[in-house]
Amino acid sequence: MPYVISDDCIACGACAGDCPVEAISEGDGKYVIDGDTCIACGACADVCPVGAPSEA
Repeated sequence: MPYVISDDCIACGACAGDCPVEAISEGDGKYVIDGDTCIACGACADVCPVGAPSEA
């Protein structure tokens, strides 16, 4: 199941830099994960300072 980023996102970009499949991009006020590309590895959740990414 792909990860999603909650509204807790502070748009720091840490998650995007660590995504091995480049599934994360900057959205409108927060980062977003492309569910079709996400491999649910959890790398984004491991680096997020506010815990915004989680499994959908």
